[in-house]
Amino acid sequence: MGQQPPEYQPYQQPGQQPGQPYGEQPYGQQPSGQLPPPPPQPYGQPYGQPYGQAYGQPVPSAFNPNAPYGIDPMTGMPFSDKTKLVAGLLQILLPFGIGRFYMGQTGLGVAQLLVAIFTCGVGTLWSLIDGIIILTGNPRDSLGRPMKMS
Repeated sequence: MGQQPPEYQPYQQPGQQPGQPYGEQPYGQQPSGQLPPPPPQPYGQPYGQPYGQAYGQPVPSAFNPNAPYGIDPMTGMPFSDKTKLVAGLLQILLPFGIGRFYMGQTGLGVAQLLVAIFTCGVGTLWSLIDGIIILTGNPRDSLGRPMKMS
């Protein structure tokens, strides 16, 4: 029948002789004992080292002991262990400065409590408005750390 054009020849694996049955090599074996090339590495990175170790930089990890609750992407400061959802709801549901006590701002909490007592409950409006501001704003705890939503 003759030689077929190259586009019609049957598929051959690298290193397979023409006419040799397909699949002679066990799956995953390289022909003639060749090893596969190593995976590409970042520029200037020695083979086998984690990213950053070649230059003495620390490898980023999922847990940072200085910021156990994460880092604020806008400011780079560690998040507080308190959440603004809890603080805002405490201010709204218990309008006597309880949310400010939770945030660690005891002076402001005492002031809101005393205003609520001396005004016979009218001063609780301050705590209600403060709770809304806590929920919608960017409050900070007593150490100045930003608070997460939840």
